[in-house]
Amino acid sequence: MTAELVRGQNHPLPGTRLEIRVSAGEPIVAGATLGDDRGRVPGAEWVAHPGSPTLPGLEVSRQAAADHRLAVDLGALPDTVHRVSVLLALPVAAGGPASFRALAAPFVAVTGLDGAEVASYTITDLDAESAVVALELYRRQGAWKVRAVGQGYAGGLAEMLTDQGLPQARELAAAIDDAVAQGLARSVAAPSPRPADDARARITTEDHGPAHGRPAPPVQRPGGEPPVQPPVQQSGGDPVPPADTTTGGPVDYTHPGRRTAAPPPPPPAAPPAEPGLPAQPVAGDATGWSLEERLYNQVWGMFEDLARTTAAYRSAVDFADSRMEQELDKVLDDPRSRIGGAGDAARESARTKHADLVGQARAALDRDLSQLAAEADVVEPALPPAFAAWSNPVWHAYRTPMEIPMALRLGDLHLPERPDLRIPMLVRLPLERGLWIDSGKALTNHRTDSTALRRLAMDTAVAHAARLLAVYPAGEFQVHVIDPAGSATAALAPLVSAGVLAGPPAAGAAGVSDVLAGLTQRVDLVQMAIRGGAADALPPDLDTAEQLLIVNDFPHGFDDRAVTRLRYLADEGPSVGVHLMMVADREDAAEYGPLLDPLWRALLRLTPVPDDHLADPWVGHTWTYDPPVLPAGSQILRQVLEQVATARRTGGR
Repeated sequence: MTAELVRGQNHPLPGTRLEIRVSAGEPIVAGATLGDDRGRVPGAEWVAHPGSPTLPGLEVSRQAAADHRLAVDLGALPDTVHRVSVLLALPVAAGGPASFRALAAPFVAVTGLDGAEVASYTITDLDAESAVVALELYRRQGAWKVRAVGQGYAGGLAEMLTDQGLPQARELAAAIDDAVAQGLARSVAAPSPRPADDARARITTEDHGPAHGRPAPPVQRPGGEPPVQPPVQQSGGDPVPPADTTTGGPVDYTHPGRRTAAPPPPPPAAPPAEPGLPAQPVAGDATGWSLEERLYNQVWGMFEDLARTTAAYRSAVDFADSRMEQELDKVLDDPRSRIGGAGDAARESARTKHADLVGQARAALDRDLSQLAAEADVVEPALPPAFAAWSNPVWHAYRTPMEIPMALRLGDLHLPERPDLRIPMLVRLPLERGLWIDSGKALTNHRTDSTALRRLAMDTAVAHAARLLAVYPAGEFQVHVIDPAGSATAALAPLVSAGVLAGPPAAGAAGVSDVLAGLTQRVDLVQMAIRGGAADALPPDLDTAEQLLIVNDFPHGFDDRAVTRLRYLADEGPSVGVHLMMVADREDAAEYGPLLDPLWRALLRLTPVPDDHLADPWVGHTWTYDPPVLPAGSQILRQVLEQVATARRTGGR
């Protein structure tokens, strides 16, 4: 999948042998410089240009052209090279454009040798500049990355090479111009555009944003899955695939990259209120076979949009910080400019550029966050019960469903840039992993004492269990509880009083053993039936409903045999409809040592209070998880459980 970069954003490179493709619509000059660990170019022998197109690990075009292909072998570069900067410049020729203002926005793509794009960048907002640093490939902690730079220079090649610390920059710029002038007769003109040409050929100076001028590439997943899945823990889990990252324009609420299957199209989006304004968000505008599937895809599309716009902002700030640091270092390197008016002016200029870059990045972020907030305001009220928060009015019209929903809401996710913008955390049903509600001491930074925290953890577990009971058809989901010491009696009261548990909460060592033995036997029987192809041979009294086991106060009341059975259920149960929900402090089980580490890793860790422990591994965001919260004084949980109990008694009616 291609990462569409914005200025300042970086992206990891999957290999060392690459090709850089440039498309500008008019003949331009392409070259590259090699920089040391400080980004400086020591001499002219470190510059690849039309007059000297080949360096170790690098080859550029020999003439001006509308399209270029630069070959890069990062593994063949000298060890002293830490940065490769890709340069674009306008040729000095009579009748040619004097600045990039007269050209379409140049498009640069990094590809593998097979032609598959790794990252791309449309260089927007160029005006009087006649030379630009398009991209830089840089080494960071032994790995190579690409960063979108887009730094333009009105003074052309000479100013650009001088900024990179190259001695005799003007002499080399003149030599490059001479080499280009000799080859201008052989310059490759831009081909005539065809209707089937790539969309980037249609980008004009009036339409610079990549979100408008170049549609996002399709994102396909096997089996028609949506392109984004819930974030995972830092300790493991299902990864979030990379998402295209672009803030070149407002968020496109038609979500072209969210799904590419061919189900019926979603309802048309409402037109903008006024010309030039973004389209108003519409609930269910993602693609899917049903409204539920469209809403599911839209929610995770919102997650993708929030991840990518925040990644772009953070990358831009990182670039601005790095740029200011380089400029300040340049001032300090020259003893003549360390003190006095010239040094103060240079430092103030560096800080002003930094503030300008950060301000532009923040403005783009605020624009996209405002649009996502508007979308969230429209989507949240339209969600079905399985996706909806407990405060959603849809619960007041709750009726027992006839079919199992495709997903379940486990809470909300947000990032520090906009804490009030919450994205529902949806996981597919049936659950593929058990849940661990952490009541541990690691959460005491929330100023909650251990007793209150354990009660909050059990209340959270009850809310999750109630939602699972409510979204499954009557009788198709059973809940068992192990509470060895009876410490969760108050928290379990809503489930017990409604009569929706499979049996009374198990207490004591004997109760723990009986419940675990029954569920272990069920797992064994179903597995044998599946492997033997004899599902119709199951005992007639076997409950075929999905099973959930809530374990409180682990490891109290568990002997070695019970612990072994619990691990077996965590590993083998989900595949045959037996799920585990642990309410525990991991430190309480420290006496078992590393024996139980696989158990904790097999479970999705949730918390009873907001906590920063979920992460997506692609962009590296740490997301704050917010547990489901019942409105203060609300009776909705009791009312829903009563309807579940009534539906069970009446056979779903």
